[in-house]
Amino acid sequence: MLPVDSEHNALFQAMSGSRREDVLRVILTASGGPFRTASAEAVRAATVEQALKHPNWSMGQKITIDSATLMNKGLEVIEAHHLYALPSEQIDVLVHPQSIVHSLVEFCDGSVIAQLGSPDMRIPIAYCLAWPQRMPGPAPRLDLARAATLTFEEPDIVKFPALGLARRALEAGGAGPTVLNAANEVAVAEFLARRLDFGGISTLVEATLDGAVSRNWTAEPESVDHALSIDHDARMLARDLLPEIAAKAS
Repeated sequence: MLPVDSEHNALFQAMSGSRREDVLRVILTASGGPFRTASAEAVRAATVEQALKHPNWSMGQKITIDSATLMNKGLEVIEAHHLYALPSEQIDVLVHPQSIVHSLVEFCDGSVIAQLGSPDMRIPIAYCLAWPQRMPGPAPRLDLARAATLTFEEPDIVKFPALGLARRALEAGGAGPTVLNAANEVAVAEFLARRLDFGGISTLVEATLDGAVSRNWTAEPESVDHALSIDHDARMLARDLLPEIAAKAS
């Protein structure tokens, strides 16, 4: 199994040729989405149209909204845990608005290796198709002189609580990430249908996580059918909680 997602593909490339035990931590980069510089009040009141205007990537509606809430980065933290057998504390996130550095790996000797490239999914797709070789591709060549400046900043988990919720679900273990994902899919669909405001997405996910914990739904699934059952129950719980969350937000 080879990772196609640009961030995990970048980690895979950056780790290539190094011993896994020498990895100190990995750093996933995030564009910050359309609301990186917006006020907390503006973020909570964001419209569907505003949330769908991603500055760097052209994606489907669901992933674009996840990028706007930073839930996509939270899900990638969970993915990194499973793909690279890393605990939460060895997986960091940096906001990088230019989307040129796709992820970085820090090693025990202090070296940091990054994978850079134009924000074009044809690059990681070609890498996986040709691996362990490389193939010529049509993606734009990276011109660092033209890019000129690469900036990095810590994510604002107060303004974007979804990232913290994802890490909480990962650290809780068991079916926590299953509940998180199910609740988020319901919340994003409701936002796109204009039945929930933007700030309500994370609020609904958090309420669903809390409800699942209180119902003891977050133990490790015993089978695929059990995991699917938890997913179904979490979606039903999120829908049950929706009227209350939507009413508080309005």
